[in-house]
Amino acid sequence: MQHLRVAVDVGGTFTDICIMDEVTSLIRVEKTSSTRDPIDGIMGGVAKAGIDLAEVALFSHGTTVATNALITRRLPRTAVVTTKGFRDVIEIRRANKEDLWDTYKDVVKPYVPRRDRLTVPERVDASGKVIEPLDVEAAREVARILKRRGVAAVAVCFMNAYLNGENERAMRDILREAMPDVPVSISSQVLPEIFEHERFSTTVANAIVSPVVVDYTTRLGDRLANDGYTRDLLLLHTGGGVMTPASVKDFAARLAGSGIAAGAIASRTIASLCGYPNSIGLDMGGTSTDVSLAYEGQSRVTKDWYVEFGYPIRFASIEVLTIGAGGGSLAWTDPAGSLRNGPQSAGAYPGPACYGNGNPQPTNTDASVTLGRLGTSLAGGKVMLDPALARQAVEDGVAKPFGLGVHEAADAILKVANANMSDAVRLISISRGYDPRDFALVAFGGAGALHGVDVARELAIPVVIVPPNPGVTSALGCLLVDMQHDFSQSCMVDAATADPAAIEAQFAAIEQEALDRLTHEGVAPENIVLQRSIDMMYRGQWRSLAVNAPRPLGAIEDLVASFHVEHQREYNFRRDSAPVSFFRLNLKAVGIVPKAAFAVHEPTGVSPDPVARRPVWFEGEAHDTPVFAREHLPCGFSFNGPAIIEQIDATTVVPPGAKAEVDKYLNIIIRVKE
Repeated sequence: MQHLRVAVDVGGTFTDICIMDEVTSLIRVEKTSSTRDPIDGIMGGVAKAGIDLAEVALFSHGTTVATNALITRRLPRTAVVTTKGFRDVIEIRRANKEDLWDTYKDVVKPYVPRRDRLTVPERVDASGKVIEPLDVEAAREVARILKRRGVAAVAVCFMNAYLNGENERAMRDILREAMPDVPVSISSQVLPEIFEHERFSTTVANAIVSPVVVDYTTRLGDRLANDGYTRDLLLLHTGGGVMTPASVKDFAARLAGSGIAAGAIASRTIASLCGYPNSIGLDMGGTSTDVSLAYEGQSRVTKDWYVEFGYPIRFASIEVLTIGAGGGSLAWTDPAGSLRNGPQSAGAYPGPACYGNGNPQPTNTDASVTLGRLGTSLAGGKVMLDPALARQAVEDGVAKPFGLGVHEAADAILKVANANMSDAVRLISISRGYDPRDFALVAFGGAGALHGVDVARELAIPVVIVPPNPGVTSALGCLLVDMQHDFSQSCMVDAATADPAAIEAQFAAIEQEALDRLTHEGVAPENIVLQRSIDMMYRGQWRSLAVNAPRPLGAIEDLVASFHVEHQREYNFRRDSAPVSFFRLNLKAVGIVPKAAFAVHEPTGVSPDPVARRPVWFEGEAHDTPVFAREHLPCGFSFNGPAIIEQIDATTVVPPGAKAEVDKYLNIIIRVKE
């Protein structure tokens, strides 16, 4: 019987595997070392976990393959075919800079060099009318040139194609005829929206990662099938859903940022189970921290994101802020003599000073070891920590230069790191119109539970939730998602003159495309949910806000009223007398995937004894602190800080003044103030 659900999250150091049994609802985890070819690590982890793939009903995977390809630029040769006269759109960009005040810092070069950006005569006007059909002979010559050059993928980006993709489709057919095995991405299919740079850039990113991602998903699917897996491989995308390899062929760039979305999904789900529909996810690993926000049970979604500045990827994505703060982040002194923390990192090797691999600079891990918050080993004894080396690094790197005691210096290192993470939380909450005091903080990742309460106190967040397996929570997120596709279409009209029937007709066309795609992926009609929204703005603005739209549409006045409310929440002001414009229609198409429920535990009344005690420093004072083994903590067990909870994939710190309790799902709920 196929009763197992398996999720895999591949990281730079470890590959995390999460296995849920549908019969018992119990979850177990496995960690194995990542390999040069991620597929070898995945299959090795499956074997190590003793998984019989013939018993697996669902195999879900969050992958960094697309992201890594864009970051490292180890990309196949790709070409762009565009309208004559618009060869340099993706290089001109918006002429903006990541750092406004640094005139010497240039934006990185485009993914496709100029020599591989070719043009053809064709023209569509601003209303979508074809005023110059595609020059077929010129198109065939371009196809001949690209075939001779041996390109691995092609992006077709014509002006105004978002309104009428007729010429793009004709160009695609000619390219496929000449090069049947080369993937072709056309902007009218990938992103039918106004703003040519964003549309061109997204289409180029989609084309350029397509050969890499398709090869990866095909090989992984074949390896799984050879070992007995009989279902579709499901791949997590940035929008918070999963897609099959069939959809990956057309929308490969949706997998860029796949891994970080999984953590956001898991933190949102765990918080909701605990009764907190408003939550902030704090995913702290060895090098970076990812911060996400969910409001009323829904993750914030953005289209303003990129892997490299200047080259946007405008697919809907769960909003996640990433900063360089992790266990391996280095403490250093800037030219002004101030203590800093990150984004430089000791990485997996040589790692923190306490690893004993020759790094002399102090890291957050070294500070935690010096303060007694971390013990002498990680990952169940696989990584041994040397407290003497940690203390020496803190003393030489911070204590002596600043004239501090070693524990005072270690505390300062962590306070700077916590301040950096708190600033990231402020950016995703306060700057978006949300009050952190109305949220719970879900602390996970290998180091999140070490810092969670300190960050919560900085922001007056009342509750911190630590999942049962913090280090593999991102992998768990892959088990908690549905099939999902996001569609959009430009709709630039004033609300005062908008025709509800015309907008309804546009939505109907998008919905039919969504239904066709989900049906092709094997989703039954009764499991399909369609969610509409309309991007709106005050006339003259260029930034828009999404407003939920009913089905059928209903009165335009109701949409405008909802927009005013949303604008008030987001920006703290509204202009009820100002005219409102529609900008874009959005559709989220969800195919519900059956999910096994989390196991529910009953209180045992047992109060486990600590496995050890050690002095741990808080605010300059040493406390004799009990150390508990996480696997010994039963449902209903409550305790006051200070306390340390250790497990194979994380360490949780409950500082003085906080109270913790283990809930029925075995989450640790920490009340920041007793």
